[in-house]
Amino acid sequence: MSNTIWNVDALHSEVLFKVKHLVISTVTGSFKSFSGLAATDGDQFENAQIDFTIDVNSIDTGQPGRDEHLRNADFFEAETYPEFKFSSTSFKKTSGDLYKLVGNLTIKGITKEVELVAEYGGTEKDNYGNIKVGFEVTGTIDRKDFNVTFNALTETGGLALGENIKIIANIQLAKQV
Repeated sequence: MSNTIWNVDALHSEVLFKVKHLVISTVTGSFKSFSGLAATDGDQFENAQIDFTIDVNSIDTGQPGRDEHLRNADFFEAETYPEFKFSSTSFKKTSGDLYKLVGNLTIKGITKEVELVAEYGGTEKDNYGNIKVGFEVTGTIDRKDFNVTFNALTETGGLALGENIKIIANIQLAKQV
């Protein structure tokens, strides 16, 4: 079989995150600039090598002041660490359209192994004849594992921010011709 490259179609993809705020509600944000690819054996995604990069400065929570705070030293230190990187070590089908995606995630210069779930959404040819594949990737990471530890206490002594970050990435890949 031949090696096939699938590039992330950023116009038809999104990278979201969710974090608890005041333990009573959830704040959702996104990253607007990212890139990546999957290298497969032919058109089979089992055992694909997946690499993905996120531009930290592209964070968007809908609140410019909060976004700037997330970029600074309290959180992501975007000036020093401008990218998050993910590189897969395993991509295995578990059942039906579900895959277990394991890889190394680097945030703020700290690399940890993470395990995510990837749900295959299908393969389709677009109006221009390009072959596209869709996956929804989900999982949870502990931000403290990556030295993102800033927090504040509420009036009652609780934490203002949750430590577990939910990740939801709807990714469309375009087969490289």
